[in-house]
Order: sequence, then structure tokens, then C-alpha cells
Amino acid sequence: MTQVMAADCGVFVDWSQMGDVSHDAAPGKTEYKDLKELKQHARSGQWAKNHSQRSAVYQQLLKALPCRTVTPDAAVYRDIVGNSNSKCNPSAYPLPDFVDGTAVPCYCLKAESVGSVHAVISCIAGQFPDISHCPTLPAVTALLLHWSADEAQCFESVSRMLACNEPGRRLLDQTFLAYQSACMTFGDLVHKYCPAAHKLMVATATDVLEVYSDWQRWVLGDLPFSFAARVMDIYLVEGYKVLYRVALAILKSYRKQRSAAADSALTKQDSAAVRSDIQAFVQNIGKSVTPEKLLEKAFSIRLFSRKEITLLQLANEKSLQQKGITVKQKRQNVQLAVNADNFSSEIVSAKEIRDIWSWIPERFALCQPQLLFTTSTHGCSLNRFYSHCEGYEPTLMLIRTTDGEVCGAFLSTDWEERKRGGNKLSFFGTGECFVFRMKPEMERYEWVVIKHPELANASQAADDEQTGKPATDPSHLSPFLSARHFNLNSRNTSMFMAGNIDSIIIGGGEGNALYIDSELNHGRTEHCLTFDNPPLCAESFQIALLEVWGFKDAMAS
Repeated sequence: MTQVMAADCGVFVDWSQMGDVSHDAAPGKTEYKDLKELKQHARSGQWAKNHSQRSAVYQQLLKALPCRTVTPDAAVYRDIVGNSNSKCNPSAYPLPDFVDGTAVPCYCLKAESVGSVHAVISCIAGQFPDISHCPTLPAVTALLLHWSADEAQCFESVSRMLACNEPGRRLLDQTFLAYQSACMTFGDLVHKYCPAAHKLMVATATDVLEVYSDWQRWVLGDLPFSFAARVMDIYLVEGYKVLYRVALAILKSYRKQRSAAADSALTKQDSAAVRSDIQAFVQNIGKSVTPEKLLEKAFSIRLFSRKEITLLQLANEKSLQQKGITVKQKRQNVQLAVNADNFSSEIVSAKEIRDIWSWIPERFALCQPQLLFTTSTHGCSLNRFYSHCEGYEPTLMLIRTTDGEVCGAFLSTDWEERKRGGNKLSFFGTGECFVFRMKPEMERYEWVVIKHPELANASQAADDEQTGKPATDPSHLSPFLSARHFNLNSRNTSMFMAGNIDSIIIGGGEGNALYIDSELNHGRTEHCLTFDNPPLCAESFQIALLEVWGFKDAMAS
């Protein structure tokens, strides 16, 4: 990177709120040729105490961003707005609709500097007509104004973030489709990496996805300035993924606080109340954790790769597009709410199906449960089971035993896939499959590799000279890919589902999570390596009732 000298900055800052941050110290190191050192300095807070150094590094990073050929710069701003600094009246520059009512966070700026943020965003709206939804823009603009010599420089910095066209690099969501799929992706990541926090959300909020839709605001808007600035350091170096990491760490910290509270009885309440509670926690997070500890927690999360985020994002965007959700609509059209009036199962209640629905990937949370098969109507025939379930993906299987126990499985792949192996029993499916039990308490058992990525070490054969293929990096394994895409040491860890004319099997490897015979009458459950589950009910059981549910497009109902 070439050195970019920072002009005088800090004119927008209320220095009485900045603590021990130096205003006039020499910038120190601002040029980085070693990207590893740059990342280490960003994560460790190397620039946190030196305003001039941080400003110079930011300008260097932003100038280095590859952008579209025609990207508005500071000169464009001066031509349109002039050289006004810190004297703008916010009412003279109303925020555009695409910020979705998001206010400008104060972030230790002078009171009159809020008008400068308004002016910059107003000019951005005129120069970027394709932006349709970008609620994080006020926070990003307010932060960058801190380290800008004038409004024009801030405008150019924000413009470069918006116009960045580096393949695979993502900085700011600019459409509702991108924003909403990111909210769904965050929900998917919470399922995997914060199960205790997700369990708390399901227990306390009437609409979990509505709570998760605030995740970007927690990081860019609600966090105090000292935290947000540290996040921005890493964000400009490493990109969008750090926002997910920090939001997950925030949710983990919130759960810890709630669990420690004396009045932590889990009672269901309106989602708005839960959202307000989390917002208050984030705004006062300095009382319970330091920026260093929050970032340490964020970067301690395992199995978190850019590839997985990309796959999640694309899958969720595709699901939204298929349902015609590409612009902002009424929330109930986007978020999950199993309609209790239309739901009728002989095995689980509407509340229980909502709890099960909270485990499934977010892109299917747009759908309503649709009964495909039940032994009480269609009889106890495996052939009829297949004929009613083929063509649907994914499906949810529910089983009630003659002893009254309830268990089941979420199955990611169409049962028609079994025909690839002829009548030979062969496994298929993806790592999104899971099994569960409802009693004595609800418990889900996911693909073992999600919690133990070391089990997915690549087979050395995949790296030999004959194939020329690199070994599979377990940190880049994704549950969306079929098991056949992996070169695993043991196939036992990826035996998701199988079926032929004689039986169906869920989970394999030294036992089956579920085995059901051809008459859908007798079953067996035991520990299996794929899900690392205990028996889901009595090890040998008789089936009283079996139901299979599909996922109906909620928009069509």
C-alpha cells in the first residue's frame, strides 16, 4: 500500500467525550506492506489511542479499495454542496427513505456535526440512485466523519465503500434483498454457533426473526463509540464477516447477562420488548465487557468461514427471490409465524411446531408447514410414504410411539434421491439434516461436524499426485453441500438419510438415529456417529403415528 497522509482531522469531534484518545500526537505507523501485520494491528486496537494514526490508516485502506470506474469523489461533493463543515442544519438535509428511519448515532461527535452526516448522506442519495435499502449508512457515515478532514473527504470514503467492486468482497448492503437475506443468514449462524442464546430467544420472544433483524443495528448504531470504532478498524481490513462475528458475540454476552440475572425467569413476551431489552444491553455493554473481551469472544467462534457465509447468503437470497420478496413489505410476509389456526397435527401442538420451526434454516422460515403424509390417513405403507413425500425438499418427520414418546428428524433432501442407488440402501442428504426429541425435554442433535470440525479432516488420498485435488479444509465445509462433495476420513460422519423398499434410516455410523421398517410399524433408535445423539426414545419402539410435513410457500396461503 502506498502511504496516504491524513489531513487535519477531528474537527467534527467533541473531544470532551474522547477520554485518553490523543488528538495531536504524531500518526506513528500508517503504511503497511505486510497484510498479516495490518490484520494483527486492526484486531489488537493498535490505532485506538491515536486519532491521527487511525485517520491516516483509514484513508490508506479506503484509497486502496478497488471501485467502479466512475466513483464520486471529494471534488464532486464540493461542486454540489460546497465546503460547509459542522454548520449544517439536519432539517435542511432530511435522510433518504432507504435508511429506513434509522437515526444518526452521536458517536462522540459535536451536536452540530449530525447535520454534516445528513448532508453527506443526502449527497450520497443523489449520486447512488440504485441504493434502495441501507439502514447502516448513518452509522458508517458518522464513524467515518470522525477521521475526515471535511465533509467532502467523508463523502468520498463512503462512496468508495458503496462502489467497491472487488469480487467476493462485501461492505454495505444496498438493497432490501441483500439486507433481509443477511438477517436470515445471521439467524442461521445463531442456530449453529449460539444455541444457548437461540434457545433463550425462542423461550422469550414471540417472533425470533424479528429480534434477529436488528443484528446490524446492534453493531453499527447501538454499540458505544469505543466499541464501534474498534469494530470499524477490523471491518475496513477484513470485511463484512466481522459484523456477523461481533453480533454473535453480543448475543452470547446478552444471554450470559440474562442467565445471571436474579429475575431471569423465562416468560414469553412481545418481540418489541425483547428487542428493546437487547438494545439497552448493547448501548450499555461497557458495564459488562470491554471492547477487547467482546472482540476476543467474537474471534473465538469456530467453523466460521467466508465460504459458508457466502453459501448461506446466496441460498437465502434465492429463497427470497423465489417468493417475490425483493423490496420491503409487511414484516409478517417475511418473518416466520406458524399460523395456529391452519395448523393441525395429531403429534405436536402449534407451540411445539413453532419451537421445532425455530431450529430449521432461516430460508425455510418463510414457509408454513404442509402435511404431506400421515399414517392415520394414508396407512402404514412405505411405498405410500415415498409416493406422498417425493418431490418435496426439505421435509420434517414426526413420530409418536405407543408409549407416548415423540421424536423426529429434519431431512434436507428429496426422498427421490434414494433411487440413485437402485434398491441398494445408500446414504444421501446434507449436513443441514438433524434429529430431535420432544420429551423429557426438547433437544436437537445436529451434524457432528458442526461442533467437531476436526472429524472432517480430509482423506490424504484426495491430495495425492494422481488426483491433483487439494485436501478439504474442514473450516470450509458447509452443511449445504451434499456429503459426496467432501473427502472425509470416515463416511460414518456423513450418513444422513437412506431408504429402499425395506426400510428408511436417519443417521448412520455404528448405529442409526432412526430405523423404521417397511410397514411403518416398528422402529429402533440408538447412538450414531453422524449426529452423536443418544437414543431419541425407547431403543426399540412401536409407532403409533407418523407424520411428514413439507414447507408450503407462506406467501401463497
